[in-house]
Amino acid sequence: QVQLVESGGGLVQAGGSLRLSCAASGRDFSNYAMGWFRQAPEKEREFVAAISWGGGSTHYTNSVKGRFTISRDNAKNMVYLQMNSLKPEDTAVYYCAAGRSLYYTGQGQTNFGSWGQGTQVTVSS
Repeated sequence: QVQLVESGGGLVQAGGSLRLSCAASGRDFSNYAMGWFRQAPEKEREFVAAISWGGGSTHYTNSVKGRFTISRDNAKNMVYLQMNSLKPEDTAVYYCAAGRSLYYTGQGQTNFGSWGQGTQVTVSS
């Protein structure tokens, strides 16, 4: 089991940027794909982005393509989500999640076995 702790959320104006960080501990971090999800008020949790074990493969939901970038530093057991050109509809609690294999296997939450507690991102118009 891996433990995940997110940070970096906050309040930002539309068009601004934030970088979320996720610190991992507890198992061999570099053996697993990692992902970010988000949940807006009264909505279901949705997939945002994922990255393979070595960082060579990334995946994004259509609404964030070209604006968000996921990356990882296996030496530091860290995953990041750089969010640019933020929009009010990006407002949500953002969760870091650890996959169950080396590579991204799909957007379903069941493909991810460990979750952080979440960090709030609020984008004002």
